[in-house]
Amino acid sequence: MADKRLYHKVANQLLELIDSGVFPPGSRLPGERDLAEKFGVSRVSIREAEIALQAQGRLEIKVGSGAYVLDGSDQPFNGLPKVGPFELTEARALFEAESAALAAPIISDEAIEELEGYIKIMSGNTSADMSPEEADEAFHMTIARATNNHAINFVISSMWKMRAEAAQLQTVYRSVCDKDSSHREQEHQAILDALKNRDSSQARTAMRAHFTRMIEALLVASEEEAYQEVKRKSSESRSRFLLSAQLD
Repeated sequence: MADKRLYHKVANQLLELIDSGVFPPGSRLPGERDLAEKFGVSRVSIREAEIALQAQGRLEIKVGSGAYVLDGSDQPFNGLPKVGPFELTEARALFEAESAALAAPIISDEAIEELEGYIKIMSGNTSADMSPEEADEAFHMTIARATNNHAINFVISSMWKMRAEAAQLQTVYRSVCDKDSSHREQEHQAILDALKNRDSSQARTAMRAHFTRMIEALLVASEEEAYQEVKRKSSESRSRFLLSAQLD
């Protein structure tokens, strides 16, 4: 037990050095012997501490080469991987299209009625305790639950959690949804119509179309952001040049 506490202590000390910049991302840690002398512990404790940090994604141990520091900013947040909006949307398109196809033949009339209510909230045609964004999530999660597959439900729920808990994703998705609110209502209605018809192929196609349009909207938003950034930098350069000319 004492040895276990010791390597945990060493791992925490190494983390402090990594996070403080003593060992920056990409750098190689000193050898086990040097670290053992530094911390006053055995080489076994150093090895166990490095293995623990490798399991956390903070180190990469290369046999015959040593332990290298990884970028901590790429670590999972609340147990969730760090992903961009395109990665997440592609994954959602894959899982949720198949979720809709699986749900179509077995979805209950109660779930269909529930989906209809969420579309009304998204369209703003009814007052409710939830926002259009919350109704959007509830719509997709209702379909996931209708598959009666706990694994699918868990995966789709986790992807919605990624979207909700990452500030960057929230900002990007909110921008896209605000601009394309009319498309969102139409696309969700197409998904619902397919589910009402108990048509798996139609449900899969409608869900894919929804995410294809979303990816296209993300591309437009990304291009606009890049364009605005170029304009900003150009304006800054022009201002510096004019100021320099005045000083001359």
